Amino acid sequence: MTATTFDINAPITGPGAWVGPDIQDGEDWIYRLDQKYIDEIDAALGALKASGKKIPFDAENFPLPTFNGELLELLAEVADGRGVVMVRGLPRERYTDDECALIYWGIGRHLGNPISQNSRGHRLGHVTDEGKSYDDPTARGYQTRSRMDFHTDMLPVDVLGLFCLHGAKKGGASALVSSLSIHNVVREERPDLLPVLHAPFNLDWRDEMPDDVSPWYAIPKFSEQNGRVSARFCSRPYYESVVRHDPKLGLTDLQQEALDFVQDVANRPELRLTMTFEEGDIQLTSNLMIMHSREAYEDFDEPDRKRHLLRMWIAVDEARRRPVAPALDECYDWVRKGGFPTRAA
Repeated sequence: MTATTFDINAPITGPGAWVGPDIQDGEDWIYRLDQKYIDEIDAALGALKASGKKIPFDAENFPLPTFNGELLELLAEVADGRGVVMVRGLPRERYTDDECALIYWGIGRHLGNPISQNSRGHRLGHVTDEGKSYDDPTARGYQTRSRMDFHTDMLPVDVLGLFCLHGAKKGGASALVSSLSIHNVVREERPDLLPVLHAPFNLDWRDEMPDDVSPWYAIPKFSEQNGRVSARFCSRPYYESVVRHDPKLGLTDLQQEALDFVQDVANRPELRLTMTFEEGDIQLTSNLMIMHSREAYEDFDEPDRKRHLLRMWIAVDEARRRPVAPALDECYDWVRKGGFPTRAA
């Protein structure tokens, strides 16, 4: 979308407003690593290990002299193009889990600054079953093996990155949908819901906020800045558990209807892009343009074979990021400050 003004009643166009069947069987969203870039990664890993540096380290400690330019092109595609790239071809079998973490962090640092994803201060997060349930008001979906509805992650960070260390025994497929295309469907089928979705909803921080911040916040589901629409659809438990702070904060009937309709649209096969992670895959998505979901999964019995993804929330340089509306500024300020502050257990 290239317009500098926005009409809520006009369709959104451009590469970000894709539908799944248009790209599912193609490879435009898959970036396959050339051997020369694998060689650069190997050299950077060797130099890093020789230096003794540990995570977190800077991009200069993981030099990628020519691959860096490719990564910046991929970043442009994620931040303001299609919104999704899968980097494939890293020879996972060559590296230990710890070496994969070093490689992933090094690549992430060339894209931006990985920020804290939770109150535990994780900048390199672990998406694996921790035996938790959505019934726990402090639990988050990535700590379970349950199916996850279509959502964006909590803070309006620019890029979400996932590295597949180990796949599931069964299930766990990833599904993506363009929030811009969802906006178009709502406009066509339920235009009465667009003003509702462009207005604030109340959400629970689920105990991830700093001590001097309210335990709940309000934010619109769709917003616009400089002609670009962004989406902020957290998982349903964040809307439901907010009533523990005040029953008046709960969803209105119209807000409930709007969220239900968005989920219905997101789950339509004709909109979704579905993928199964291969070990070594790196999925990069825009947390402002893409909603993601995951199937429930079954793990292997052996602990070292459990489904395990590494996750980064990557804050992008101001000149390269997608602009966000003033209504998102307060939440985006957390991104600028480095994400969720660490809290005592």
